[in-house]
Amino acid sequence: MGYRGPAMQLHQIDLNLLLVLEAIYTEGSITAAGIKLHLTQPAVSHALSRLRDLLQDPLFVREGRTMVQTSLARALMEPLRRALRGLEIALNEVARFEPTTASKQFTVGLRDTFEPLVLPALMQRVTRAAPRVRITTVRFERRDLEAELASGRLDLALDILLPHGDAIRRRRLGVDRMVVVARRRHPRLGKRLDLKTYLALGHVVASSRRAGPGVEDLALARRGLERDVRLRCQHYYAACRVVEQSDLLLTAPEHSVRVANQELENRILPLPFKVPALDVNLYWHANVENEPANRWLRDQIEAFS
Repeated sequence: MGYRGPAMQLHQIDLNLLLVLEAIYTEGSITAAGIKLHLTQPAVSHALSRLRDLLQDPLFVREGRTMVQTSLARALMEPLRRALRGLEIALNEVARFEPTTASKQFTVGLRDTFEPLVLPALMQRVTRAAPRVRITTVRFERRDLEAELASGRLDLALDILLPHGDAIRRRRLGVDRMVVVARRRHPRLGKRLDLKTYLALGHVVASSRRAGPGVEDLALARRGLERDVRLRCQHYYAACRVVEQSDLLLTAPEHSVRVANQELENRILPLPFKVPALDVNLYWHANVENEPANRWLRDQIEAFS
């Protein structure tokens, strides 16, 4: 039959008390422990008294000029040193980031329209500089951006300019203008596209949303105008394929449609009315502003933007 003392919960013990315990054990005296920890002798004595009360054991007993450890102090020391060393290693790893050796998983909020623009160049840099770093991209709801970053479910996010609170940091990576995509031998188009022809033709909308106007629709609405949307689909590539085989037009961000249109022969034309350019931004939370790993990934993304 075993004998068990009172149960001890970790939250009951100040980490500083454990540092004092280890220092007294190693140095052999309260005075020497105080010098090692840069504490006064009374402060070390007070910490030892608190430990004795918590553990219900004297821990050290004086024999002449030396302090002898009790059996409990000896039993605690090896696991305590392992724990303190493990904590020290963990804290040092967080405080620095060495790309060539670091094993790290990042989660980046990225809409699928941005993936072909960002991922090829990003992974080329990452695989060369940090072979053990892994990246997962995920969709996120724009209204949840701050919560996702604050919780750590997202390390970073890329998107257009979004409203956000003071805890969110952002870096402007560039701008994207809206253009029109049309098939190469479109019977209604000459060298340029005017507003009258734009409104007379049918349109494809590529959007992850089930409904709602695009920036081009809002710009038209301010002028009391509306275009004829015949198809709403989810991806720019699919929309470009539809345009290639029909007389429909696609209005979309230039960088995205140039990637989607690489294997096609569609024309890319200026939009015949003014629409504000889209700011592309990198977002992160203030709590990782100075975290080395997060700062490194931000720099990798900015380097090719």
